[in-house]
Amino acid sequence: MKNRSATKPLRLQRFAYDGLDRVIHERARLGMLTSLLAHPKGLPFGELKRLCGLTDGNLSRHLQVLQAAKFIEVSKRFAHNRPQTLCRITAQGRKRYLDYLAVLEQVITDAAAAVEGQSDKKRARELAPS
Repeated sequence: MKNRSATKPLRLQRFAYDGLDRVIHERARLGMLTSLLAHPKGLPFGELKRLCGLTDGNLSRHLQVLQAAKFIEVSKRFAHNRPQTLCRITAQGRKRYLDYLAVLEQVITDAAAAVEGQSDKKRARELAPS
């Protein structure tokens, strides 16, 4: 017996949004990657923490997840005789993030079209003779 789902056109699965990567989709990680994309040379741990409104422990855990996915790299250095952790988005992380944004834009487009379609139907009902 043939697997029907394998033969279905992609159009039928239009709203699956497979490109919404779970690693990126989490709110804190989305904010972190956005911050790092805006600062391609990287951000010190403290600055990234401040920009994203996270605690030390929370930021550390999310950095581990992003680092394991190879979306970011974390390096240790000294600045002004003090240890500093620098976080930077990788080329792979940048590409995956931009791919994610393209899918997210499609979600927004689809949602706007659905709302517009509902508005058109409502207007048609209001204008229809009783």
